[in-house]
Amino acid sequence: MSLRSTLDFLLYDWLDAASLSQRERFSDHSRETFDAVLDTCERIAREKYAPANRIVDTQEPHFDGEKVILPQATHDAHKAFVESGMLSAAQDYDIGGMQLPYTLQAAANSFFAMASVSIGSGMLTSGNANLLMVHGTGTQKEVFAKNEFSGRWAGTMCLSEPQAGSSLSDVATRAVPDDADYQDDPLGPRYRLTGNKMWISSGDHELTENIVHIVLAKIPDANGKLVPGTRGISLFIVPKRMVNTEGELTGERNDVALAGLNHKLGWRGTTNTLLNFGEGKYPVDGKAGAVGYLVGAPGKGLHCMFHMMNEARIGVGTAAAMLGMAGYYASLDYAKSRPQGRAVQKADAGGGVVKDSASPQVRIIEHADVRRMLLAQKAYCEGALALELYCARLVDVQKTGNAEEADDARLLLEVLTPIAKSWPSEWCLEANSLAIQIHGGYGYTRDFPVEQYWRDNRLNMIHEGTHGIQAADLLGRKVLMENGRGLKLLAGRITDTIARAAQVPELAPHARALGEALQRLGSATQAAWSTGDPQAALANAVPYMQAFGHTVLAWIWLDVAARALALDGAKSNPSTAGRTGAAAYFFHYELPKIGAWLNVVESRDATCTELSEEAF
Repeated sequence: MSLRSTLDFLLYDWLDAASLSQRERFSDHSRETFDAVLDTCERIAREKYAPANRIVDTQEPHFDGEKVILPQATHDAHKAFVESGMLSAAQDYDIGGMQLPYTLQAAANSFFAMASVSIGSGMLTSGNANLLMVHGTGTQKEVFAKNEFSGRWAGTMCLSEPQAGSSLSDVATRAVPDDADYQDDPLGPRYRLTGNKMWISSGDHELTENIVHIVLAKIPDANGKLVPGTRGISLFIVPKRMVNTEGELTGERNDVALAGLNHKLGWRGTTNTLLNFGEGKYPVDGKAGAVGYLVGAPGKGLHCMFHMMNEARIGVGTAAAMLGMAGYYASLDYAKSRPQGRAVQKADAGGGVVKDSASPQVRIIEHADVRRMLLAQKAYCEGALALELYCARLVDVQKTGNAEEADDARLLLEVLTPIAKSWPSEWCLEANSLAIQIHGGYGYTRDFPVEQYWRDNRLNMIHEGTHGIQAADLLGRKVLMENGRGLKLLAGRITDTIARAAQVPELAPHARALGEALQRLGSATQAAWSTGDPQAALANAVPYMQAFGHTVLAWIWLDVAARALALDGAKSNPSTAGRTGAAAYFFHYELPKIGAWLNVVESRDATCTELSEEAF
């Protein structure tokens, strides 16, 4: 099956995306317009992105002392993407958008992620602009967000610092009011920022005429000291080049300097930077300090930034799923064409196996272990893609549903976002590893693409928060928030699927297994918090998240399989057999793993926390 046929099934047959056109916001659309968008993005990805994937991996960004140099292929791909209108596809008509459902935008962007993830499809730019549309002033929306949505400017997200990493409490970038009239700037309260930001993706390039940095920094108190913790963090717009209220460049550089490029294992086509703010290299109005405009209220920066971070987490999960999918398709093609080994003919008198060395070689897809690895990849990657599209549809329901529907969608997204980011990052990376294994020795060479897919995907376990961060968020906050209502909502949806699947003989055993897993997960959640000690509860947060994620993916596969059989009970279409086979694989080989993970959660196992430092 192709990616397009998989998307068509998930979008139209499973999620009923065509029915979104019945909602007022999307009433101008139909399946015909949705298909036209998918056709366009599939074509651009095929013509501009896929041919450049190896080029951007080998011709890494470099700094000539004045500007960052990227290969022409990146410029061509970016131009084609901007011209497609996909940066603002889900935005209102009055700002140049198409008012497409986010579900369709996410599906369309999957083509670009699979074709060449490190060229990028503007995830940070659109996320940056979306944040400003929610938290920015009218002028900030007009000047910055609209120019990002048009593709004229690009956007970044500047959180991490060299000394702080993921610990945002330790952010040390300072923002001080710029002159006595700082409150009166029409672009927002004006500050001068000084500090350093590390690991900033797309932090410098020449793809667009300007770059809009969204920067976390702290405003000192009356004594000049930074407020400890995250309470003191504020959010600022810091453009690379200064602009006026009409969105025109003034010709003056802001005091943001590229200190260096980071050279990562993967995503080599994306510039990854260390940026110095306010060091005086590019003084504005004759003095050092990067000019930044406050977004939202002082001290509420992290609250605003989470709007972008959550969107980026779903984007990272989608990227991980599509890199896994790229490896799956490559290894499937290889397995169908590579002859090696021979089929087992019979058992000998001693009980061993005998192969006829004179018989022709068989293609490796005929070997049971290769089929196991292919089926694992299919289960991981198609399941992850389905999860991401399900989350995208929740975004649309949150925007367009009635009050109750919208609130339920909001809360379900809160619970599912850590899974949507972390599960594909772990298991679709495993799919890439299996793709290399199927290729054998060739998989480790640059003659085949699977080693690059693995390298690119390995970064997604770090992007937008490590597993430990996501797990602590899930067990320490998301399943507890609003008295556990989000977890109850999710359990209700899973239970609905179990009830429907239990009526289908082929799926009834899976339905029972999922019911048991859901009950075990609920018990483990209670056991983890039974002592009320956060340290004991969170010591095994990652195994908890792994079990939670596997339970969610088992639900996704059961729901997908139930829908496939409802449409084609005879499995006359091979794609139906493929979906039910992947579901069976997940329930037989993957779901049983949750027992080991939940054992340590339920017992609040202290093996890792109690071992002394000297014993390592």
